[in-house]
Formats: sequence, structure tokens, C-alpha cells
Amino acid sequence: MSQQFAALGLSEPLVLSLTELNINTPTDIQLKSIPVLLQQEDDFVGLAKTGTGKTAAFGLPLLQLIDVENPKIQAVILAPTRELGQQIYANLVSFASHLPAVSIASVCGGIPIKPQIERLKEATHIIVATPGRLIDLIQRNNVNLKYTDYLVLDEADEMVTSLKDGLDKIVAVLPKKHRTMLFTATMPGNIKQLIQNYMSKHVTQVSAEMETVGHQGIDHNYVVVSPEEKLDVLMHFLSSREGERGIIFCKTKAAVNKLAKNLAINKFSSGALHGSLTQTIRDRIMGQFRVGQINILVATDLAARGIDIKEISYVVNYHLPDVYETYVHRTGRTARAGAKGFALTVIQQEEEKDIHDFAAELGITFAPFKKANAQSIEENNALLWAKKIFKIKPNREVTAQFKKQIHTVLHHLTKEELVEKVLAYYISQQTTTPTDTEKKPTKKKKKK
Repeated sequence: MSQQFAALGLSEPLVLSLTELNINTPTDIQLKSIPVLLQQEDDFVGLAKTGTGKTAAFGLPLLQLIDVENPKIQAVILAPTRELGQQIYANLVSFASHLPAVSIASVCGGIPIKPQIERLKEATHIIVATPGRLIDLIQRNNVNLKYTDYLVLDEADEMVTSLKDGLDKIVAVLPKKHRTMLFTATMPGNIKQLIQNYMSKHVTQVSAEMETVGHQGIDHNYVVVSPEEKLDVLMHFLSSREGERGIIFCKTKAAVNKLAKNLAINKFSSGALHGSLTQTIRDRIMGQFRVGQINILVATDLAARGIDIKEISYVVNYHLPDVYETYVHRTGRTARAGAKGFALTVIQQEEEKDIHDFAAELGITFAPFKKANAQSIEENNALLWAKKIFKIKPNREVTAQFKKQIHTVLHHLTKEELVEKVLAYYISQQTTTPTDTEKKPTKKKKKK
């Protein structure tokens, strides 16, 4: 068993579970949080970048602090999205594999509420919830939080908007004496205000190597493009990363749909993820991405919250985010658990000054990414076109007689000759401009 986790004060069943999960060395946020959460009773703020193990930092102490003799809900963990809530729930269940008496439930939005109501009729010690669904359950009187000792706000900086009107309703039904644990990757002003409004004056705060950990192992790059070449440059980059998994972030749902459609047309293994999709579709896309059925996820920022997959080798910012903290969350999807990662931001000329602002604010260095030249892009587009031909299904409605006629025209060509002629035709179609006789005549304006 891992003596390093045992030395932090964790019980033998938890350490055994960690060993079986091949988790042997605590991260910095775990080293600094676990002993404090186990030994002290003050409210707690943990500041650590994405991908540094925050779930275990609060989840392991919580599991140990649960009184299994008490069947009431003792801990509430709030997450900004269902995807993150599911990830937290799955992690807690795996951590508690040798604590069968601890009961954990997930009550997140996006799925029918009735099964969750039935689940909460059973003895439950910990619930993982999204704010909206928890408030719904509170208003229906289907959840009893009168005996809750611990409230955890995970990814708090991404949850401020959803908590703005709802946290009062949640705190109102908690016991006056409860302990709040807040974990965040950034500390903007609204989070400082939240801490001031909802946490006691005696707050223990720890930071986990904020200057380095969040960007450690990530190679940050940017490429300047014109609007008309943006998609071609992206597709050239994706072709160079064929077989690797990555996430492309867009600013809006419409942009996600448009880009995902273009990638699908060009036969990239991709899927779209944004808040307007039904939960069933979102779950299916995420499931395909997790198991490697698709390699590229095109997503909005909030939809991608909670994606904790170690094998994401790159992140592309197809649109530069509006705020610095969002860049931290986006790029934190790669280089997880000590792996290396690559981040590419695609910008236009007028945005280059913004890259320098991001670098100064976040304390990172952006390297210019060498854009593919025109010939390389043309060759890549031709290759994508060839892949489309390879994957296209035969037209079953073509008559045998017509097919025979086509075969008569082409049958004397070797495979090599046919490939050369088809490629030559493709290239001619890309470079030929309409002649004057091909252009549609324009109507002359009548003189008044």
C-alpha cells in the first residue's frame, strides 16, 4: 500500500483502494489539503489548476469523515455540469471500493428526476449534484439536508453564474453549523466575493504551485490565419495529429455545429458537444470520445467541463476565449496526470496583441506555430478528398447497363493511371476559374 497517502492520515481501506487504482503518489494539492481537511474544522479553500487531483483532495477526506452509523445525508458536493458531477461520483465510488457502508448518490440535471427521487429514499451519506437539480429537489421536499455537515463547491469559478441565485436557497436548508470546502482553478473577484459572503471568517486556504503546475507539461502555441484559410489550417493540423485525441473549443454553439459539420464532411472522426444538445446525445458523444470511437471533440467551454481523460494530447482554441481563466480551463484538459500536452490557439492578425496579454497575465510563454504553406494545405485537402472517395458508399440505383458503359470507357486504364487521371482532374477543378463564356450574363441597367 502507498505509505505516502497513509502518512497524510488516510485510513487503510482508502489507501488500499488507491493502491488498486495505481495511485501511489499524492499531488501537491492533495498533500496540502488532505491533512487539513481531516484534522481541522475550519472552512477551506483549495486553489489548484485543472488536472491536479482536486477530486481526491476533498473526496478522500470526506469519505473518511462520514459516520456510517448515521443514515442521513452528511455531505453535498456541487458541480457546474452533469459531466463533471458524473466524473466526481465515479471517482468517489472507486475510492470507496473498500468502504461498502458509505452510500453515494448522483443527482445531476439533464436526466429524469423521478429515479433520483426514488434513490434518495434510501440511506444516502454523500450526494453529488448540479445546483439547478438540487434546488429542484429541495423545492419538491425530496431531499433532506438538515443534517449535512459538509458542503463542497468544486470548480467554483465555473459555477458562479449557476450559483448566483441558487446558493442562498441551498444554504438556507443546511444546518447553521456546517463546513464549506471550495475548490477552484482561478481566483477572480466573484469567487473572492462568494468566499466573503458564504464562508466563515476562519478560512484555511492552500495553493498548489499555482505558478507552474497549471501549465506544466503543456506546449503553448498560436498561429495567425486569415478568415478564409482558418478551416484549412486547422484541418492540416488535425491531419498531422491523426490517431490522437484532442478537443477543439469554440465560443458559441453555432460555431461548434458549423465546425463539427465541416469536419464530418471531410471525414474526421469527430463529434459536437454543447448545452443545447439533449443529455442523451451528450452522453453518447462523451461515451464515444472516452472509448476512442471518435478522436476529436468540438465543444463549448461549459459543455467540456468535467472531461477528465488522460490521453487527450492536444487542445485547440478555434476562438480565443474572452477571459484568461477560460484559457486555463481549456488547456487543462490536456497534460493531465503528469502527461505532456499541446495547446494551439488560432487567431487573426488583430488578435495577436491579445496573445501577449494572455501570456503576461497567466505567466506562460506562447510560441509561434509554423503555419503550413499553400502547397501543403492543397496536398492535405487533396488527401482529405481522396479519403472521402474511399469512404463513399456505391450508388445502388445506377443501372448495370450504365455502369457497363462507364467501365468500357475506363477499363483499359491501370490502377496507377486511373489514380493519376482522377487526381489530375481534382487539381484542375481547384485551379480552374470560370471563363467569360462560362460566367452568367449580367443584366444591363436600363437608362432612365
